[in-house]
Amino acid sequence: MVSDRPEGPGPGGAEDGTAWSGRAGARAFAAVEAATDWLLGYPFVFRALAHRIGAGEVLVDYGCGPGKVADAAARQLGARVLGVDTSPQMLALARGSATAVAEYHLVEAGRVTDLPDGCADAVMCNHVLASLPTEEAVLGVFTEIRRLLRPGAPFVLLATDPACSGTEYASLRIGDPGGAYGPGDALTVRLRRTDGTWQDVRNHAWPVAILPPLLERAGFRDVVQHRPTVDEALTVADADFAAGRAWSAERARPPLVITTALAA
Repeated sequence: MVSDRPEGPGPGGAEDGTAWSGRAGARAFAAVEAATDWLLGYPFVFRALAHRIGAGEVLVDYGCGPGKVADAAARQLGARVLGVDTSPQMLALARGSATAVAEYHLVEAGRVTDLPDGCADAVMCNHVLASLPTEEAVLGVFTEIRRLLRPGAPFVLLATDPACSGTEYASLRIGDPGGAYGPGDALTVRLRRTDGTWQDVRNHAWPVAILPPLLERAGFRDVVQHRPTVDEALTVADADFAAGRAWSAERARPPLVITTALAA
């Protein structure tokens, strides 16, 4: 959902509910509004990174999609951002959008091409997990991210909480009303497009409580989770944007969780 939402290497969903694959899928992905993410997600990812990464240091956006979030990170943090994704079409779209991102790299067979071990001062990964069907796949992503990070460097992960299923948020609905989802279970996420219409995306549920032990297995330590609230967002997100809507559902049941960890 897109690295942005529900994004990332192997992002999750085009108009017909299939993966964000091919040129049409990349365009559909780029047309997602992601208002809830820009309130309760990305600003908090950037805040977590700002405490850990300096200007000119290397930040990898693992699952960059069309590059919107990577571009914002480069501009706000002053970092040298490298976007990576499994989709050549996503990377082509990102390269053509004149962003501030320094480079783009393809993920092939689970490995980022041309990036050596320990090359990153930080990694962010936004909504990639929703596209992954198995625990093995999740561990594979975490392990590759660990390879990219120098020891002691931070990893910031943004994910939706499948326990918040059925709630109608400003720009998404996770699963069906009354739905209960275990690790890897298929679920449908409804995403709002910039033109006001909606599209359904087939994703996978990863309860946020299982992420810390998986990260530790992949070589991370000091794992911390935080669920941003609307009240916090009023001082972290863009002020005019945050004040521009009621955000009733987001206030009642915040659906996004930020997980931070350090490479051991």
